[in-house]
Amino acid sequence: MSDVFESYTDLDDLKEQLASPDPGERRVAIIELGDLGDPAAVPLLAALLDDHSAEVRLQVARALENYDGFAAAEALAKALVDPDAEVAAAAAWSAAELKDPASAEPLFPLVTHADAFVRAAALRALKELRRRDSLSLALPALQDAEPEVRVQAVGVIGFLKLEESVPALRAATGDANADVRRAAVSALAFSHTAPAGETIRSALKDSDWAVREIAADTLGKSASGAQASADLIALLADEFWQVRLKATRSLGKLKVVAAATPIAAGLKHEQANLRKESAFALGEIADVNSIPALEAVLDDSDPEVRKNARWALTQIAQAASRPAE
Repeated sequence: MSDVFESYTDLDDLKEQLASPDPGERRVAIIELGDLGDPAAVPLLAALLDDHSAEVRLQVARALENYDGFAAAEALAKALVDPDAEVAAAAAWSAAELKDPASAEPLFPLVTHADAFVRAAALRALKELRRRDSLSLALPALQDAEPEVRVQAVGVIGFLKLEESVPALRAATGDANADVRRAAVSALAFSHTAPAGETIRSALKDSDWAVREIAADTLGKSASGAQASADLIALLADEFWQVRLKATRSLGKLKVVAAATPIAAGLKHEQANLRKESAFALGEIADVNSIPALEAVLDDSDPEVRKNARWALTQIAQAASRPAE
């Protein structure tokens, strides 16, 4: 009971400070309200979204990051359309932290707002809420003129993980914008259907290296990865080391023995991250023929490469000592 009494006493004290003619005093009170974590503070914060000072409204948008639920989302929806860009940006950041599915309703109307920033921010927030009824809003947003809106729409659809949305995600992998294609390929990871796997494998040949990178990574997490071994091995010669790294990682997870020799070539790459990943993948594959290449990097300049090489050699030795099945 004493904690409850203290909370309301704090609120009463802060109400007086919120009415101060000094914007600085009001901002200090808002910070304290944000730290208080009392749901009763949300209406007080929401009322200050009409404050004439943009700095005060900005502080409100930031303070709302610590609150969840319908009332907090309603306040953030208002802050998202604030005429001050900094206030709107802070509201977008806070809205993305919402977790209560009940927070979705105030955001729904903003998905069709005239401002693309607002549309994208609303969709970004809806993604984490995983409300099935947000699908009917996200699907049309895949045709939005602004790429960032389409990216966020893909995020909403991907987080729902509904097989019925696979055709829409597959279509999005053909988007003119590489960021949209990348998001769509990543979102397809949940589906174990043949069409989804075919689409991810096709993305291994995308003209944009970042799409190839995410496709290579996604195949290591999906059931269709084993079917793409040859394509993943081909990516070990990609001009971008980031793509090679993700292909190496996936081939290691899939334990593709045929990839051991081309992966070993990565141990000589100038990028330490790729050398480190190559050593680890060879340990996962545990092919005895990789021993000489791994022993050659036991004195590598990077300690993580040396560590992974030692681990890999141990894995190979353990695999060799196990009875054949």
